[in-house]
Amino acid sequence: MNKSIIEVDALVKDFHVGEVTVHALKGVSLKIETGEFVAIMGASGSGKSTMLNILGCLDKPSSGNYYLDSVPVAGLNKNELAELRNHKLGFVFQSYNLLSRTSALENVELPLFYNKDVRPKERRERAVAALEAVGLADRMKHMPNQLSGGQQQRVAIARSLVNDPVVILADEATGNLDTRTSYEIMALFQELNEKGKTIVFVTHEPDIARFTKRNLIFRDGKLIRELTVADQYSARELLRSMPPTNDYD
Repeated sequence: MNKSIIEVDALVKDFHVGEVTVHALKGVSLKIETGEFVAIMGASGSGKSTMLNILGCLDKPSSGNYYLDSVPVAGLNKNELAELRNHKLGFVFQSYNLLSRTSALENVELPLFYNKDVRPKERRERAVAALEAVGLADRMKHMPNQLSGGQQQRVAIARSLVNDPVVILADEATGNLDTRTSYEIMALFQELNEKGKTIVFVTHEPDIARFTKRNLIFRDGKLIRELTVADQYSARELLRSMPPTNDYD
């Protein structure tokens, strides 16, 4: 039986805007096991982005407990949180967040600059391996503006992998992409999951959530429903069924 890589208990997050208190999360409890591929779903304002920020150690809850790979996150200071993020988490964002004047290879190397145990030679080798893993062996020296949207997102995914994290957190990672490219990115995520990576994928699109294995549905700051995806889409099969085109370069 897999262990819980993420465990959240009675999580509350309040934001104070002037004299108004916004209750973003209202006592959320959930578990995600090692090797799962989970979608966090919900409309704008449902609490899904707040939950992702807390799972990513980018924000702290007002109350409640969060354990990441058995580490109690609540008691950590800023430096400890930064170290936990760098060693255990990989992030993929909707807007790619690549440095514009830096090559694909150098963008992927960036997280390793904060890891004192990794020497420059190993840093380069690991970045090359990560880009090869996402199918960009021939684009390593390209700048972001020389890459398509899908290729830029692959660079971002390679960057998320380079530290061998225990969890990849993806925030609307297909939101800026056309249908074919979205399927290509989801095929890559499914491949990573098949190799054992735990992935938490925030999306508001039901069709994209069908590529994952379990859906956590948020509304008004609460986890209202959990469901196993009975008929999971295969991104590879959908891509094979699409007519060939050159319109998505």
